[in-house]
Amino acid sequence: MRVKKLLRVAAALSAIGAGYFAYLYLTLPDVSALRSANPATTAFMDLRAAEARSRGEAPRRNHRWVAYGRIAPALRQAVLVAEDSAFWAHDGIDVEQIRASLEHDLERGRISRGGSTITQQLAKNLYLSPSKNPFRKLRELLIARRLEAELSKARILEIYLNVIEWGDGVYGAEAAARAYFGKPASALDAGEAAMLAGCIINPRLLNPSKVTPRLLRRQRLILSRMGTVSPPPDTGAPAPPVPPSL
Repeated sequence: MRVKKLLRVAAALSAIGAGYFAYLYLTLPDVSALRSANPATTAFMDLRAAEARSRGEAPRRNHRWVAYGRIAPALRQAVLVAEDSAFWAHDGIDVEQIRASLEHDLERGRISRGGSTITQQLAKNLYLSPSKNPFRKLRELLIARRLEAELSKARILEIYLNVIEWGDGVYGAEAAARAYFGKPASALDAGEAAMLAGCIINPRLLNPSKVTPRLLRRQRLILSRMGTVSPPPDTGAPAPPVPPSL
């Protein structure tokens, strides 16, 4: 009797799990429009606006879209070094990074390290929230895989660099370059690019308007690794090995 009861419980749990997964899959956003259309807003932009209104403040949004080719190669490299050195090789999910993050969190007894790829970060920025809820994380993984299936790597990176937060009300590379350095994103030099890339981990605390020792350390480390991350050759050969992201 006990075995039968356990089997019934296991079957019920399996059915619930399958049903929930099916619900997640069927309610995923359609990302195909992003092939040619730029998103007018993101879940994170809307969240920050709601937070400002809840404090009785007017939402701030400094955001200018710029094409991939008009973003300095130095900034593209610096961001990949800082956030996702395996970007050109993975399919949206970096299993090794996830494993390292899980081990790190288990050692500390709490969720503290993300381990998310740029594609996962884009999924979160566009459609989700900063919550560390595991169900939200599962949805992020599924959306990331869909983004990789529908968009080119360059398009994913272009959207990411145009929508991520770079300070209070500052979104995207063009707005950040003009706000902090008084120049377009196409004109950023390596030092400026490395500093901006170093802010992404926590842009509300780290930004070039108030340089801290922590930000300077990150800038120096990113500069030391720039040049190790680049798109794979047109021949389709794999990209050379690169150091892990910061």
